[in-house]
Amino acid sequence: MYCGGRLLERTIVTMHALVASASPLVRRYTLDEFFALEPPPGGGHYELIAGVLYMVPPPTGPHHLVASRLVVVFAGYAAAHPDRCVLFVPRTPVWTAANTYLEPDLFLVTTERLTVTDAGRLTSADLVVEILSPASAMYDRTAKADTYAALGVEELWLADLEKRTIEQRVRVEGTWRVAGTHTGAAPFQSVRFPGLSVVPDDVFGG
Repeated sequence: MYCGGRLLERTIVTMHALVASASPLVRRYTLDEFFALEPPPGGGHYELIAGVLYMVPPPTGPHHLVASRLVVVFAGYAAAHPDRCVLFVPRTPVWTAANTYLEPDLFLVTTERLTVTDAGRLTSADLVVEILSPASAMYDRTAKADTYAALGVEELWLADLEKRTIEQRVRVEGTWRVAGTHTGAAPFQSVRFPGLSVVPDDVFGG
């Protein structure tokens, strides 16, 4: 595989270009090696889970639209409740020294957590949103979601572009429990942040 005209002599967890997937036959990377990588060809970005490298495809137009609508709702909530949380938007990472580096689509962190955590070295979050496209859905639902649970994320929303649903998970005793799968015009609320609600039809538009 060529990247920037140079041979990329690294094993990347990918079934084919632009589709993030996992394979057990892969070497592991340190954070230093991860940070030294050039961006993948064709856009997208790399993520790291316990030293295993994943290539995440670039977001699509519908992905951008859903993310923008959710950012408006979440930003309004954070602005109305500055004592409760802070919103972090795309490209803000959650990462740990255990060779793990993830980029949620957006997430909320409690102000309490931020009193003891550097915003530039976030190792967890309180509510994470991932927007699922066909190319990334398997990774987001499995390896990435399980890593969020292991890192102590309290709540996870999986917005499925194809199904127009938002699966809401909450962490119970270290594992995810599905609190509901939401669709249509009925609003639902966050478990972690009371009063934060969205309407799936408004999120997906059309």
